[in-house]
Amino acid sequence: MMRREELAVMKAVALCFKPYLKPSEAMIYCNLEHSHFARKCEQYGIYKNANGYFKREDLDLILSAAPTKIEEAAKKIRI
Repeated sequence: MMRREELAVMKAVALCFKPYLKPSEAMIYCNLEHSHFARKCEQYGIYKNANGYFKREDLDLILSAAPTKIEEAAKKIRI
């Protein structure tokens, strides 16, 4: 019988290979709670598709700590 920790690791590894993640899986993938995850998705402009799934490639933006779309737009503005 597998231990609880081994099962959790197996689930985490399986998430890394799925192209689309459910909202609950996306929060586990990003290691964020619901409110932090929602705020980060808003900052980076990441939304669910029509089926209610997040694209894993989009979620990688959050994990890479790349500049948000708001920061990129602010750099382009000239005063």
